[in-house]
Amino acid sequence: MNKLFAGIMLVLGFGLLFSCSKKTIIYQADGKMEGFSPVYTDYGFMSAKAKVVIEEESGKITRGSLNLRAKKDSVLWFVISPGMGMEAVRGLITKDKIQIKDRIGREDINLTFDEFESIYGLKLSLEIFQNVLFANPPHEVDYKDRLVRVGKSFELTQVRDKVRYFSKVDVNYKKVSELVSNSLDDRGSLLASYATFQEVDSNPFPFEVLYKLAYQLPEGGQHTIIHVEWTSVDPNSEPLSFPFKF
Repeated sequence: MNKLFAGIMLVLGFGLLFSCSKKTIIYQADGKMEGFSPVYTDYGFMSAKAKVVIEEESGKITRGSLNLRAKKDSVLWFVISPGMGMEAVRGLITKDKIQIKDRIGREDINLTFDEFESIYGLKLSLEIFQNVLFANPPHEVDYKDRLVRVGKSFELTQVRDKVRYFSKVDVNYKKVSELVSNSLDDRGSLLASYATFQEVDSNPFPFEVLYKLAYQLPEGGQHTIIHVEWTSVDPNSEPLSFPFKF
């Protein structure tokens, strides 16, 4: 189950990028947030490939490849292969649910986001998956949020639907360099660290990412570490197909 769950999180797609400066500028909730202008990746259809390493709490390490296809605000589709042309996991994430076909462990998932949260303790959505994949702030910034300038980063704290999100937004790349998300009931958490960025279609894209996950399984709390290194990204793909069935 650990490896299957980790497969879901690979599409979310941190080297830690902390600021050493102690100079802090607090931005009040009056709309005056000069200099804070995160870059949001624009695309219609996108295809991408990555190398992945999954480290489970048991100590088991799995290496493989990830193929991803996406239609903005509509669907994320992915296949994970351990090598030798074998397909291990195929997944489809839409606005309504998460569907995973596990061809090895036979532990399929077909859940709405509310059902997923009740089981695993993590609150997810298609919007969250997209924003974590592109190193965007997890939610649109509004007056309820706290935004602080610390050296070469903006520190953004947001609370939505009983989840607290803390993001560091790099002032040079204008992308999230680090994200920490915790459910207020402490059932689940996600840490994402974006180590390197490369230019894709004139915009920065996070090419090397480390995810640390804490979640619930019937046998108790679990932790998984996932390292993703993207090898190709095409944000201008022609309309793509998203084949999936149980």
